[in-house]
Amino acid sequence: MDLHAELPSAVDTKDLLALAEGHHARATRPLGTREIAGHLVKPYAIEAPGRTVTERDAEAALRIAGDHLALGRSRGSLGLAVLIVHAGGDGDYVLVHTWIEGYMADLAVFAGPVGQPERLRPGRAGLAPCVWEAAVLAHERDAFARHVLDGAGTVADRLAAWSVDTVKADLR
Repeated sequence: MDLHAELPSAVDTKDLLALAEGHHARATRPLGTREIAGHLVKPYAIEAPGRTVTERDAEAALRIAGDHLALGRSRGSLGLAVLIVHAGGDGDYVLVHTWIEGYMADLAVFAGPVGQPERLRPGRAGLAPCVWEAAVLAHERDAFARHVLDGAGTVADRLAAWSVDTVKADLR
């Protein structure tokens, strides 16, 4: 198919261009590795312009992650997870990404209104990470493969290397 001649009818050029025009960097920072519900967890904050992940937001996300990860072993969890607390432009989001058996991952997405962490609820079926969240998860996939799967040394050595390999810049 020659894409220069004609685009498929499902391609929404107007909305794609609107997204491209509004795309911007988002502040991203690691929140320090910690143990939650028996899992080693790397939490991150992502902040839309004019938004901040507060201590209250982080504490709510840690509680949500703890509740979710408490059932992790029954879903095949290997004990490693990534937590994303996203103060988005249209709402607040918490993602709990857990490495499970068979090279697979388990992802839970929670969503709620801006600044109301007590109202975060499981996202609708099919909800997936946005472009900024996906960038953190892509980095974490690479860090997991590099340090845990392909790393050298003891499991403790591999996990120590994994835990300090974090996203170092704001995300585009």
